[in-house]
Amino acid sequence: MIERMLEGTYTNARLYHLRMAYSKDMDDMGRMRLGKPLHTISLVFKAVYLRIRHNIRVLYYPPSGPNLLPMFRDITLLICIRWMFKNTIFHFHAAGLSDSYSKLSRFSRWLFRLAYLKPDVAIQLSRFNPDDAAFLKAKSNCFIPNGIEDEFLALGCPKKSEKSVCTVLFVGLVSESKGILVLIEAAGILSKSGVQLKVNVVGKFSSESFMHTVTSRIAELGLEEVFEFTGVLIGQAKHDQYLAADIFCFPTFFECESFGLVAVEAMQFQVPVIISRWRGVQSLIDDGSEGFIVAVQDAKSVAEKIALLVVDPKLRERMGRKGRERYLQHYSIEMFYQRMDDCFGNV
Repeated sequence: MIERMLEGTYTNARLYHLRMAYSKDMDDMGRMRLGKPLHTISLVFKAVYLRIRHNIRVLYYPPSGPNLLPMFRDITLLICIRWMFKNTIFHFHAAGLSDSYSKLSRFSRWLFRLAYLKPDVAIQLSRFNPDDAAFLKAKSNCFIPNGIEDEFLALGCPKKSEKSVCTVLFVGLVSESKGILVLIEAAGILSKSGVQLKVNVVGKFSSESFMHTVTSRIAELGLEEVFEFTGVLIGQAKHDQYLAADIFCFPTFFECESFGLVAVEAMQFQVPVIISRWRGVQSLIDDGSEGFIVAVQDAKSVAEKIALLVVDPKLRERMGRKGRERYLQHYSIEMFYQRMDDCFGNV
């Protein structure tokens, strides 16, 4: 979303980007490396240069979520550079920063307040997320959902091919808190009741040990022929997965989850969605209209909603059509740019 924001054209702002890039890939995220403190020092010097070179008055910064290591990275960087700017905008792509405060020592809380308190503007993705803006005593707060390009339209809005077995799609980091084990248990329930389906999982495993946990559970339930793991896909390869999907399932309860962009991608491709009642994810649809919202870690409810969609192709078509309409109304890239420009104009 940072990259998308930078590609926009704005009336009220000119953007200069200092790419943070602390992690080389997903395996590196949240882990301590010797190079990261040195990288922080280089970022400070680069920020000073940009501030002076272009007379930049406003600092835009996306704080980390509740994980302590990236939070202390943010604290270090913000204490070093925030004082140079007249105004500060915090954009909470990750939710739950305020949840970390109670875990800190007295000295760490002082550093936390010094780094984070009283931004001029806080941008949150949903009213269902933890109110990090209020906790940090932001002077102004706005809610801006993410928006994405219309790849489905660019592909000519192709029609789905008829299949004898429904395909359920999961896209995201393959980790426990993203809900993959919930989906596996739901598939097991459906298999026992005689419901046939295919589940495609797009994304990278969070660890080798968790991959073993997942494959072991699939074997225990006899679902080896049901699940297919593609790894990370981008571009047309990922689009093909959405085009082939009949149902999208994202039962996340991830601790930093704030929006669920993959569900919006599915809605764009006219795929009905099953999502969890978790933070900003639940704000994406109206339950029973563009899909279903289920309780967190409730495999039985996930199985019930999948079964409803499997047996009713007209319901899938209607929910998919409404999902695309909702995407066009609320989550297009044009809407995102307009909302961001309006927010910049308020600074």
